[in-house]
Amino acid sequence: MELVLQIIMGGLYALQDYIALHVLTCLIPAFLLAGGIVTFISRETIIGYLGAAARKLSSFGIAAGGSFFVAACSCTVIPVSSGIYYGGAGIGAAFILLWVAPAANILALVYTGQILGTQMVMARLISALLTAFAVGFVMAYAFYREEKGRVSNIQISGGPLMTKNAIFLLLLLVVWLLAPNYIVSKGPYWQKVIVWAVGLIVVAIYAWRTIDADKIKAWLKETWWFVRMIFPLLLAGVFVVGIIGALLPKEWVEAWLGGSGLRQSFLATMIGAITYFATMTEAPFVDTLMNLGMGKGPALALLLTGPGISLPNWLAIARVFGVKKALVYVPTIIVLGTLVGWIAGFILK
Repeated sequence: MELVLQIIMGGLYALQDYIALHVLTCLIPAFLLAGGIVTFISRETIIGYLGAAARKLSSFGIAAGGSFFVAACSCTVIPVSSGIYYGGAGIGAAFILLWVAPAANILALVYTGQILGTQMVMARLISALLTAFAVGFVMAYAFYREEKGRVSNIQISGGPLMTKNAIFLLLLLVVWLLAPNYIVSKGPYWQKVIVWAVGLIVVAIYAWRTIDADKIKAWLKETWWFVRMIFPLLLAGVFVVGIIGALLPKEWVEAWLGGSGLRQSFLATMIGAITYFATMTEAPFVDTLMNLGMGKGPALALLLTGPGISLPNWLAIARVFGVKKALVYVPTIIVLGTLVGWIAGFILK
């Protein structure tokens, strides 16, 4: 009975931490940004630069480069990625954003460099870029026929691509999403809330004064769609992850992650693929494991997959993008993470 209670409390504690630390300052701005992307950015713009008909290297490069500036965890990034996808972006570009933003955003890279050193941060950056293009091509060609049909059904109309007011509003939303972590990178959470509240006031005043009321209603309607589709699954997934964390013995992790072989990299990848890591929390966790004997190869695999995917992320992807896409994307990341960790084990000394 005591073990069962401990397991349940592990799930509840994980939920408590997630709701307290991420819903307000991360998910609310992310959902509003996703709704804003669908509402304010014309499909011509998204299709032109990131659409399935665009050149793969060009659209994938833009998606990967832009993803570095979105400091989001594996769950927070789903509304943003699905926003550009349903706005007309190709599946390859959308899933590159889904992968790179949590796996290697600028905030996480800087923090990784501070804790683990230049070698690990460069390895993380290069690995994220290489795997991003691999993910993009796998998803694009696995769903090639579906993409052709989806693009042909998108109705393109004339008119301006995007108003200046809408552009500035989306930029404000991005700043609002990033500001709490960028401005208060090491301070207490209440300081992040203050930064978030100031950002909310600025965004609300600007939207009220410059955006048409009907457009605001449409924006909030799109935002609510993302909340309704994604948020319940995120909570369920976080609860399950908390249970797994309560059951996983620390000694087992230490014993099986030493060295830099294929087995160690696979285990590190699986731990990262299942467990939820908020962005930046993976670096101190990996540092602790490395001090206990974890190899650099598995460490890199965990640095990428820890924040990049998680069990809540799997469930939400299946709900938003479809089960088939989740069944292709998640194993692709697990294979790539394992290979990256294994190869890095021979290079990083």
